[in-house]
Amino acid sequence: MRPVFRFAPSPNGHLHLGHAYSALLNFDLARESGGRFLLRIEDIDPTRCRAEFETAIYEDLAWLGMAWEMPVRRQSEHLGSYAQALQRLVAQGLVYPSFESRTEIARLVAEREVGGDWPRDPDGAPLYPGGSKVLSPDERAQRLESGAPYALRLDVAAAVALAGALSWMERGEGPDGETGPIAAEPERWGDVILARKETPTSYHLSVVIDDALQGVTEVVRGQDLFHATGIHRLLQRLLGLSEPSYRHHRLIRDDAGCKLSKSSAATGLRALRAKGATPADIRRLIGLAWV
Repeated sequence: MRPVFRFAPSPNGHLHLGHAYSALLNFDLARESGGRFLLRIEDIDPTRCRAEFETAIYEDLAWLGMAWEMPVRRQSEHLGSYAQALQRLVAQGLVYPSFESRTEIARLVAEREVGGDWPRDPDGAPLYPGGSKVLSPDERAQRLESGAPYALRLDVAAAVALAGALSWMERGEGPDGETGPIAAEPERWGDVILARKETPTSYHLSVVIDDALQGVTEVVRGQDLFHATGIHRLLQRLLGLSEPSYRHHRLIRDDAGCKLSKSSAATGLRALRAKGATPADIRRLIGLAWV
């Protein structure tokens, strides 16, 4: 079977050198292995994703000399697939609605930190501190019927108990040099959000569904997503999805050592193109040779 690689940007800004590294690495690996290369547009957030950024993604990647299979999968066109997967988890009793706003959650965390540090996930965000998981079915129903905003969270403790021990084979390396068999630790993320009232899916849910439906066998992405693989392996096990191989690559950083962002014009591909940079220049800047 031919290996299948993918690059999956969000159209919420212009691509920068970090995106170029990940896209070209996937493209080069697919070409070297005789595999397939897919482009996926992760546009589930209608408040931030814009058509002009999607068009710019196609233009920038083509300028770099890349080609991909058609049609491009756009997540906004497949919300039904994510809803079906979510309902499977609901039917297993693994999902519950939480009703606290971001402001309320921040207040709850502050209250709990009076007595010491509140646990945080690998990205540094505080774990969910609310009590919605213990609401009675009647109270949940009343709040939902009232039209109150909510987030649908995965009961990670229950999910881990059902799924059992999980791991993945790391063919790249983690932020601390981790490689080889890696024990998944989804509990480090607490009760993650799988969907919201206004957004019927999340990154964690949609990415595992998309990879499975598209037959992706090789997930090659940045080290900033290394620990998220624990949640992804959990969802794959719960939903009976295939497990791809994982390779987390180094991040391209700015002069201060910070991860690049889409607001960094100095490393934006379009800005560099406007200054006369060539695709060969981009490859030199990110440390990728021509193949």
